[in-house]
Amino acid sequence: MNQPTFVRAGLTLVAAIALGAQLSGCVPLVVGAVGAGVYGATDRRSLGAQADDKVIAVRVDSRINDALSDRAHVNVNSFNRKVLLTGEVPDQASKDKAVAVAKGVDNVASVVEDLEIGGMTPSTARNNDAYITTKVKAELVTKKFSPNTISVVTEKRIVYLMGRVTQAEGDTAAEAAATVSNVAKVVKVFDYITPEELAQINKSGAP
Repeated sequence: MNQPTFVRAGLTLVAAIALGAQLSGCVPLVVGAVGAGVYGATDRRSLGAQADDKVIAVRVDSRINDALSDRAHVNVNSFNRKVLLTGEVPDQASKDKAVAVAKGVDNVASVVEDLEIGGMTPSTARNNDAYITTKVKAELVTKKFSPNTISVVTEKRIVYLMGRVTQAEGDTAAEAAATVSNVAKVVKVFDYITPEELAQINKSGAP
């Protein structure tokens, strides 16, 4: 029996989440199709993009780890098939390799590279970055952003914002993030949409 397109997309997203959990060595969390539908309805990405992002992040991370071993600390984030690489690598060759690996993964639309050549950050710095991320997310909620609208990544106190937003929303989010204590800089890695596109998304309840 043929399934509606949105049901197939929801099942694809669930499968991608399970794949990500298996590849990362975690016990997979079983998510119902209804749960996936609710998640998708609050996210401005299509269900297909959400599913792709789960798989892309796992595959890029795994392949970069294989290519660079423990010589580098590379964070991989994917939003709407755009991959963001942050962290530290030992040399330019390693940086180029990381970018090439990311571009070679299926369904990657673009790669934003902000890797630093140098020694890896200590765990204390990474813990501080995680704390900053939590505070920025909380600040965005006060500005009425849904948690699924903007992805927040912090590396060495630099905050990266990813998402599908209007220019005005992007400016508001960046200004809000900049007010959080200990944030050194805010980098916008947004995919911009028009107010008309946003109105259509809000009207339909999903992309």
